[in-house]
Amino acid sequence: MVIASLQQLSKTYGQPGSNVCVHALRDVNIDFIKAESIAICGQSGSGKSTLLNLLGCLDRPTSGRYVLGGVDVAELDDDQLSSIRGLRIGFIFQNFNLIAQLTVLENVEMPLFYQGVPAQIRRQRAQELVDLVGLGDRGHHRPNELSGGQQQRAAIARSLINNPLIILADEPTGNLDTATGEQIFDIFMKLQDQGKTLVLVTHDSQAAQRCDRIITMRDGRIVADTRNG
Repeated sequence: MVIASLQQLSKTYGQPGSNVCVHALRDVNIDFIKAESIAICGQSGSGKSTLLNLLGCLDRPTSGRYVLGGVDVAELDDDQLSSIRGLRIGFIFQNFNLIAQLTVLENVEMPLFYQGVPAQIRRQRAQELVDLVGLGDRGHHRPNELSGGQQQRAAIARSLINNPLIILADEPTGNLDTATGEQIFDIFMKLQDQGKTLVLVTHDSQAAQRCDRIITMRDGRIVADTRNG
């Protein structure tokens, strides 16, 4: 089942004060299948970050289509894009992006707060996810009381709170030691087994090899789309 599709997607940026255009993405075509893990790889400047921003509805394509859950998001206005981000996409960042003043549970439930979900339901759902990622005894701790691996676990729990169609992770193990990174990836594989679709931008070749597919980018184009195993 295809849950997201990029069709002839391109993104061009203009250089301020000049007529120079930067082609960040060129005619990209990718189908993302439910319960699949995909690693996006390539050197700096290859288009990985631009691709992730478009997948996350943080930017708009210059041309082409992006269909997510049957909706062509390239046609949506800003309010509709914001709604899609809140309801259908989970984000995991290299630097965790947790709010320092909030506890783990408060960080995890925050997206539901903005959706107007009642407090009791928010807390119950957040506790379930904190337990899922192995932080059941850390729910009332703040980020500065956690290790890097624990903070990333909290970020993973937060990304799941809206039951997203797709989870986007930007270098999710980049700030972690090897052993902790492997533990985090074990969680990703558990989520995939539960039917989640994972898209990871990574420079970690070992992490990429654990994904179902590796998409390699160069100069804004896909130069390889290979399956592992």
